[in-house]
Amino acid sequence: MPIAAPGPAVQPPLGSTDFTPPGVTPGPDTGTFVGKKAVELRGELARLQQSIAEHNAALQQLRAKVVQDSQRYHTTVGTINARLQVGTTPGNPILVQQFNSAQGDLDRVSSDIAEMNNLATRVAADSTMSAFLSESARAAFGISGAVDEDHRQLTILEDEVNRTVVLIDRLLKEVADDVRRQTAYVATERGNLNLLSAGIKSGEIYGASLVNRAMASVAGTVPDDTRSAARTGEIAGRRPLVVIRFDKPNVPYQQAVYNAVSRVLEQRPDATFDLVAVAPTAGGPARVAVNTNKSRRFAEGVLRSLVEMGLPPNKVAIAGTTSDAANTNEVHIYLR
Repeated sequence: MPIAAPGPAVQPPLGSTDFTPPGVTPGPDTGTFVGKKAVELRGELARLQQSIAEHNAALQQLRAKVVQDSQRYHTTVGTINARLQVGTTPGNPILVQQFNSAQGDLDRVSSDIAEMNNLATRVAADSTMSAFLSESARAAFGISGAVDEDHRQLTILEDEVNRTVVLIDRLLKEVADDVRRQTAYVATERGNLNLLSAGIKSGEIYGASLVNRAMASVAGTVPDDTRSAARTGEIAGRRPLVVIRFDKPNVPYQQAVYNAVSRVLEQRPDATFDLVAVAPTAGGPARVAVNTNKSRRFAEGVLRSLVEMGLPPNKVAIAGTTSDAANTNEVHIYLR
């Protein structure tokens, strides 16, 4: 049955606001102490707004760079998936080179996000300055020796400071939202890249990372409880999701395992699994011991494949058993 290529991941939207400062209204120097204070505060506000304008320009450049790097990343990943969709050789060097390019593009997106985070720190310093100016403008009304023109200028100045405070708050919030969404996006794509790497190794397409599939179904977290080993008594009588028979070298089980586990996680994002190594009982004790070791190694290989597909190790427990019905070494996967 042909496997549909996964659709391109959707990059979360970036903010689109242009944070242009409102400007500072000039006023004449009245010659009073309060008038000189108003001139001083206007100068401070003008410098603050210049800083905001520089931060705004940096933000718009960073947003454009994030979009550019993300588009290049998704173009490369789409090319790899298209080649895997039609089939290719395991470890195709062309795909390996393209994968390295995609990984570099995602690293650049991550660096862009780090720059946004640094920008947020600088904007926070401006927020502190704006709070100081707001308090200073209010306090200037209480200074004696002012003329009416001084209070008129202070009123205008206070309004412009307050508008600047609001602008900075909006800027901080939007940058923080951008950083939060893009950080989650990059983490998701890291998982998908791990699975894409596994697909390149085997020469076949899988899809989205298993843990990302689970997280896309509900807003939740991976359960903290872990069990290092499944109890074989709990497995008896249960129907396995997948049975892998290692009756020949290089059994191509990965796609079937991925499909089965991903279907379960779409319905039950908190599902956990039992991975059981099954050895045949025929051939006497020595032969059974050899087969038991082999089946255990096969199970460990299946576990590694699941982890490469994005399934957290604490969602899988391993057990071993023997079976009269088995003719060769097998690995069974059960839904716990």
